[in-house]
Amino acid sequence: MINPQSAEPTVSWTRMEEGTETDYRFLTPLFENHARTNLVPNLVGMLQALEGPKLGYQVDRLQHSLQSATRAHRNGERVDLVVSALLHDVADSFAPENHSDAAAAVLAPYVDEEAHWVVKHHGIFQGYYYFHHLGGDKDARDRYSASPYFDACVDFCANYDQNCFDPEYASMTLDDFIPMLNEVFGRPSRIPGVAPLT
Repeated sequence: MINPQSAEPTVSWTRMEEGTETDYRFLTPLFENHARTNLVPNLVGMLQALEGPKLGYQVDRLQHSLQSATRAHRNGERVDLVVSALLHDVADSFAPENHSDAAAAVLAPYVDEEAHWVVKHHGIFQGYYYFHHLGGDKDARDRYSASPYFDACVDFCANYDQNCFDPEYASMTLDDFIPMLNEVFGRPSRIPGVAPLT
């Protein structure tokens, strides 16, 4: 039941189990419209949060992300991979222990299966370049050798990740990628969920 006492329309309950079909038909479009309207600006904000300390590299995490996406775009990659390159490390600031999984979860509803898989596994594949220097197995990625996306992830890390720390590289700006972000995140979700309301 909608609360008539509220200045802004709200439901009258505080426990979801008390909600009715009418309540959820009221709530769902409010959330969906809000989420869709704010998704790209929120992602841009998450990318901007990567700006700042270089953490020993020659570029900060934002410049690394821009360089990755710029190289993919200039190499003629499809928009799904370009946007995935832009966002592959977006979770560094809030999920440092599992940034690959977190970034992949953000992308999963909107990008193709290959781009999602590449982002989800890029952390292990990127280890090829440095795990052995830290006592690890640089070939840890080989456990995924049967995947149809193995080579795509190897290529991604070689061409759009491990080489994207160059302070002299002329990257595109974050604003240049807004139309691509809008294209990808404006798509209907690929993830099955609640049936659309009719």
